[in-house]
Amino acid sequence: MDKANKQVIDATDALSDNEIIARILSGEMNLYAILVKRYNQRLYRVAMSIINNDSDVEDVMQVAYIKAFENLGKFEHRSAFSTWLTRILINECLLQAKKRNQSLTINDNMSENEIYQRSSNNQTPLTSMLNSELKTILEKAIGLLPDKYRMVFIMRELENMSIAETQECLDLTEENVKVRLNRAKAMLRTSLTSLYKKEDLLSFHLTRCDRITEAVMKGIAQIKLNTLAN
Repeated sequence: MDKANKQVIDATDALSDNEIIARILSGEMNLYAILVKRYNQRLYRVAMSIINNDSDVEDVMQVAYIKAFENLGKFEHRSAFSTWLTRILINECLLQAKKRNQSLTINDNMSENEIYQRSSNNQTPLTSMLNSELKTILEKAIGLLPDKYRMVFIMRELENMSIAETQECLDLTEENVKVRLNRAKAMLRTSLTSLYKKEDLLSFHLTRCDRITEAVMKGIAQIKLNTLAN
């Protein structure tokens, strides 16, 4: 990307998706790079939750971005651009999954949240690894709880013991059981926040973001050349 284009993009980075789309359709095609950078992280995480292959994910992302660009004039603003783009990506992921004989069906009437939840529920080696890592983190956090809170938490949340059974075992009042459980949960939230940040999970680093953006913009430039040639 040349210096002039970078300056234009930096100056328009605060624009809404719809404002950027309007300007792209008016001829400022270089602004599409803003949308690519804006949604690289989301598309990467969603795609990885479905096809779980890093190199394939990059290919699928590029295809999705190009298809979105080619159909930008057909975007009717019935939903957010981010939703529309995510659905395009998911459709491409489903094609990849089909090639691998993986089954994952998405109903056209599903909301974006339902789509994301469905894709996230598709168990893959990646999700298994994340579940294992998060389990380790949670176990560590539970182990750091003071004894009186840890016992109540484990009895109520892990062993599914009733309040009555818990208070009998620990010789506590019902109110004490509830208070200790709530305090245990509050401590865990604080502890987990310090142990990891969700932004660090499946993060899409800047160098990769730049690579994807450059590849997409090259593809768009080729589309423009082909259009002029025809």
